[in-house]
Formats: sequence, C-alpha cells, structure tokens
Amino acid sequence: MNQMTNSHILVNEFDYLEPASLDEAIALLKQYGDRAQVAAGGTNLVIWMKMEQCAPAYVINVGKLPGLTGLSFQDEGLRVGPLTTIRALRNAPRVQATYTGLAEACAAFGSAQIQMMGTVGGNVCNGSPASDTVPALLAFDAQLTLTGPAGKRNLPIADFLLGPGQTALQPDELLTGIHLPQPQPGTGSAFVKISRVAADLAKASAAAVIVRRGDEIVACRLAFGSVSPTVLRAHRAEQLLAGQTFSAELALEAGQVASEEVTPIDDVRSTARYRRQVIRALTHDVLQLAWERAGSQAQDSEVEKPKTPPTTAPGHQGVLAKTLHVAHGETHEIELTVNGRRHRLAVRPNELLLNVLRERLGLTGSKYGCGLGECGACTVHLDGQPALACLVLAVAADGREVLTVEGLQGPNGELSPLQQAFIEHNAFQCGYCTPGMLMMTQKLLEEIPAPSEDDVRDYLKGNRCRCTGFASIVRAVLSAGRPVDR
Repeated sequence: MNQMTNSHILVNEFDYLEPASLDEAIALLKQYGDRAQVAAGGTNLVIWMKMEQCAPAYVINVGKLPGLTGLSFQDEGLRVGPLTTIRALRNAPRVQATYTGLAEACAAFGSAQIQMMGTVGGNVCNGSPASDTVPALLAFDAQLTLTGPAGKRNLPIADFLLGPGQTALQPDELLTGIHLPQPQPGTGSAFVKISRVAADLAKASAAAVIVRRGDEIVACRLAFGSVSPTVLRAHRAEQLLAGQTFSAELALEAGQVASEEVTPIDDVRSTARYRRQVIRALTHDVLQLAWERAGSQAQDSEVEKPKTPPTTAPGHQGVLAKTLHVAHGETHEIELTVNGRRHRLAVRPNELLLNVLRERLGLTGSKYGCGLGECGACTVHLDGQPALACLVLAVAADGREVLTVEGLQGPNGELSPLQQAFIEHNAFQCGYCTPGMLMMTQKLLEEIPAPSEDDVRDYLKGNRCRCTGFASIVRAVLSAGRPVDR
C-alpha cells in the first residue's frame, strides 16, 4: 500500500539561501537556474512543496532583500515594491482613493493571513489565471520592471502573462518593480469576484477602469480572471463602450460581448457554461461601480494631490551581512523571541515554524490542521502580524518575534479579556480551531478596537470551525471590543 504524504511537513530536502543583495540574488538564480525556486511570502511555494508538485534543490528567499518593499506616489503614478504585502497595498489610503479597483482586488485575495504574508510580486509571478490582483493591474495598464544579469527591462503586464503558470520572467530574473500610471481626471475603477467561499480562488472576476466626461465614456479598460488561460483584456467590449453615453443597457450589452471573448473551462471550481453566463452580470456590475466612482473622481479632480515618499510595509525588513547558505541535511542556529522569551535553536532548511513551536518548545496551542494554510488553526503573530506557522520556514524566521496563544495570558496565567469573552459567549466547542481565531481577533482588536460584525467576519474568513457556526464567535469578539461604559 502506498504511504500517504504527510502534508504537515516538507518531505523533500533542499539548500536554503538568503541573498544579502539584489545582485547576489540574481547571481544565485543564474548559478542554479531551473534547480532553484524563489520564495518571497512563501504562501505558494511551501504549499507546492508540501503537495510534492515541485521539489527544488535550492530555495532562494528574497523576502528580506532591501529596497523592494513599499509604495511611492508621484506625478507619474504609483510605484509598488514587489515585496509589498497584499494587505499593505489593500490598506493604503491613497490606493483605496485613486486605485480603488486594485484595493478591492487585494481585499478579495484569499484569507486575511494570506493577505498579510503574501506579496504582490509573488502573486504576479505565479502566473495564475485566477489571480485577484492581476486583473486590476492589467486594467490599470501596469508596467513591470524585470532585473537580471543583463540589467533591467520594462514589460507591460499584458506581455508578461503567457499561459497558466507561465510568464515572461527568465530563470535568472527577478521582478523588481510595478508601476501604475497616474489615472486621468474623471477615472473610476472597480473589481468584483465570484467564488465558492470568501477566501477561495475566483470562479470568475472582473476589473474595470473608466474615464468619464459628463455622461460620456471617454475610455474603458476591462480585464477578467479565471475565464481563460491567462488574465485577459476584453478589447471588443472596450471598443463598444468607448465614446458612448453610459447606461445600464449598454453595460449589459458589453457583458454579452465580453462573454463571447472569454474562453473558460470546466474545473473543480465551476463550469465553462456558468462562467460565460456570470461574466455578463460581472461586467454590468463592475462597469456600474466604476462609472459611479468616475463621477465622484471628476468632481474631485481639481483638488491637488500631495506627493508622498516611499512607504515601507510592516514586517521584517532586516538586511543580512552576507548571503546565508544552509545545505540540505545541515542545521543552522536561529534565534527566536517567543512570548517574550529568547530561544536559540538549530534547525534544518525544511523545518517549519509550527513544528519548532510544538515539538521543540512544547507550545502546542498552535494546532496542526490542514497543513496547507486553509484552516487557520496554526495562526501565530510574527513580528506583530498574523502568520500561518505551517507555511513559515523556521530558518526564515531567524531574529523575529513570535506570539502564540499561550502568550495571550497574563503573568499569573489569567486569561485575556478576549479569551474570557470566548468562554462567556460559548464561542467554541472542541476548541481545536479556537487558538487561531483568538490570534486573528486579537490583532483585529488592536487595529479596530470597536469592530463591526463585517470586520470580524472578514478577519476570520480564513479560519474554519467544523463544530459550530460563527454567530457565537462574532458575539464574543464584539463583546471584547465594545468600549467600557464609565
């Protein structure tokens, strides 16, 4: 009988490398070629390795490279560092105001944990036709900067996408910049998505960018995800709209044209027939939203927009003194501060943070669940941000601070107000999923002390509970976050 792979661990062994500079990263890519895989947030690569869909001999972690994180707003538009997290891009006020469709795409992206761990560059380079950020980037005519041994080259994102999982990125190149042009006055944008559950990949998605003058559509760009081998533009639908007076009937007609341009397939998430049908509705809805916002933008277009310097997203931004190379089978000593206590541990390249916490430090509050980042049971805080410990390489966590559910208690073992609220409102049954929910909602209450029910449900969309519904869980969090009357 064949032995089933344990998806909680990484079966294959590999060399782990952390380059100290961009030049060194490119040199490593040139040296190891197809035998190497790049990791940034790691939310795709680690899953692929666990499922034995790939087995690289070398994992090159570029997530700590300096200069590739942050946002910069200038006259020419928005520049996004490829290591910027999805969550940081989603929450940037200027992105929400000026590139609304992109902010909405980031908000629709997976679970809150994946948003906080995953990077924009990683999502683009994944080349998935079901990507959430790429339709919005394509609708905004994003330009990519690719850097390799021969230097830099710029490429429109439309030319970067070649097929499912295939891009124009060469084996010795890295994505080092994403540029979105400054929208014209009177521009509005939107992103809509249909999926089985909130944190799932899209059955179909649509992004629209409209330039409006009065009742006239000056220009329009439409992009669709999960309905063709790559994210694609609907050029015929765009041509139908340009120069026309906007109406709901015109938007429906554009949806019909767009449904004839896409080439969907049957797969586990949906059928080709359904996708064609739903594209009609998505096109109408995304155009209506973008049109309404374009009207609002047109009224505000005379207001001078201030320039902003590059901003750095939260998270670990350490700079290495030299390239770290840990060979497969060997160990490397790391330092972790866990719940306020410092630990020095020797770890192998393929050890996971979850294993280290549970088996080496005896902190079993963080649970093994799906092992693939879908259930949220293993959630901890890493440098203050929720992270899925089952997807974090322990060696990559060197020098970082970890908070587990055990660390929520007071110095004498007293429960935190949030933990007490979970008990008072019967927000658990077996309790297996509770630690991950506590870690997520603890962060929520730090960000939004008095959250709404929608805030709670959005934060917990990546946490699964098989025992009960979420009503009591939401009540507990709202209770803990409610301001105290004096």
